[in-house]
Amino acid sequence: MVASAAAVGAVATGTFTALLPSPGDSATSAGAAETIDATLVSADSAFIAELPAAATGMLAPVSFETATDGAEIADLAFLDKAHTMAEELAARQAEEQRIAAERAELDALIASGGVDGWIAAALDVLDLPQSLAPGVKNIIMKESGGNPRAINNWDSNARAGTPSQGLMQTIPSTFAHYVHPSLADESITHPVANITAGIRYMIDTYGIDTLEAGGRTNSSGNYVGY
Repeated sequence: MVASAAAVGAVATGTFTALLPSPGDSATSAGAAETIDATLVSADSAFIAELPAAATGMLAPVSFETATDGAEIADLAFLDKAHTMAEELAARQAEEQRIAAERAELDALIASGGVDGWIAAALDVLDLPQSLAPGVKNIIMKESGGNPRAINNWDSNARAGTPSQGLMQTIPSTFAHYVHPSLADESITHPVANITAGIRYMIDTYGIDTLEAGGRTNSSGNYVGY
């Protein structure tokens, strides 16, 4: 033991002697380190065993644990998804309310009757946007002045025995061909039926842009019958 201590150096404590390697003695470093570890463990165990119970409790090793956050991540993902769903639901409800409000307004307009109500009803039947109403109304006012029973007795159609009739002044054959099927049993002077026939004829012959523009016009910008 003395020889070993001389070789590696000895450090004395009150309870044990620790062996330390001498500088430059690399050959014995690994063995010395193992001896030091074993000695320290033995000394620490003996020292702790002699302490009162209260003291040993204070010297108990402290462990640190990293909490598993998988559940927290799942909760956050669920909350984010719930928030997104709530926003989508709110947007859908707002859109449904907007559509319902527009429908109620349209129903009120149709119920009120008159040219505006008839046009609204015809566009609704044809599943066309109500934004076309101003153009349709312009044609109606130019063609019949808004009188659903108006009959043209002076133009070429009248001379041929097929006078133009109704709000949009359609001849009987045009009315029969273009009236919306759901209104085919109505007369040519039925306001909504006549408008559906006139609109469908206008779109088929001149395009929806002409309908939206309020009918045909000449180079001077004056209305031209269709």
